[in-house]
Amino acid sequence: MNNFSYLQATREKAATEALRKNEQAAYIAGGTTLLDLMKLNVEVHPQLVDINQLPLTGIEAGAKELRIGAMERMSDVGENPQVIDNYPVISEALLASASPQLRNMASIGGNLLQRTRCGYFRDTAFPCNKRVPGSGCPAQQGDNRNLAILGTSESCIATNPGDLAVALIALDAVVHLENAKGKKRSVPLVDFHLLPGSTPHRETVLEPGELITAVTVPNAPHARRSHYLKVRDRASYAFALVSAAVGLDVQGGQIRSARVALGSVGTKPWRSLEAEKVLTGAPATEATFRAAAAAAVRDARPRQENQFKVELVQNTLVRALTTVAAKA
Repeated sequence: MNNFSYLQATREKAATEALRKNEQAAYIAGGTTLLDLMKLNVEVHPQLVDINQLPLTGIEAGAKELRIGAMERMSDVGENPQVIDNYPVISEALLASASPQLRNMASIGGNLLQRTRCGYFRDTAFPCNKRVPGSGCPAQQGDNRNLAILGTSESCIATNPGDLAVALIALDAVVHLENAKGKKRSVPLVDFHLLPGSTPHRETVLEPGELITAVTVPNAPHARRSHYLKVRDRASYAFALVSAAVGLDVQGGQIRSARVALGSVGTKPWRSLEAEKVLTGAPATEATFRAAAAAAVRDARPRQENQFKVELVQNTLVRALTTVAAKA
């Protein structure tokens, strides 16, 4: 790990100003991902700006939306009774993540910024376009069992490994940002992460020094009838092979509205509008669910070691949809 200076910020302006002056600096909250990457020399920062003292906490469930402060810890949000009752997919995604110790440390804002688990990205002995633009992508023909089948490019097939972001984009979440000048903006979370294209090193729409302050989620019938299903090699402390976050509003056996997002199959958390189109207005039957699952992977581009994900994600999605429909 490289040497770095440390600044503890007590005001948002002090934090954002520090990164405006030094774009190579980084915010640190729980540090559960950042410190790992710094130990591997995958990320090198001359300064860390501690934002744990910033007033960016709070879990507020109002009539119109749920608001979660960026500095809330994953465990606190996942175990919050209002989240469990009204946004179960969020609670389930959080409690299926990492380990209890890490969930007690990791922040909501930091979780949305976690980076890929691709082995080539994390091993500096290999080239990686995400780490060093233009150096190459050995995963294309190498070890790609856990990598993406949707949203890939010739430059990168690294999967986004998150759970929370998948649940949040399924529910039309919005991420709120603030820069050093105090300018605030709100970005739909589905647009927050970027496809790799020819610039896989640029992963989000964050501008230098911009800070995540909160996440909001609209209150909706499909949010209350939602579910997160994570399929992995082992039952504890493992990243997903595939996951599905779904929400349904079903009345009289007909689906009035549907939300579908997929995890660990895309280069970003993957909202499947194709699946939602098949589901909306259709009967809540297994045949409908299988048609939606087929639509979700219509544009999949698997590599030699991850072709199994095409079938696995369909089965996972059907199972998740069946579980939610049974609750309607």
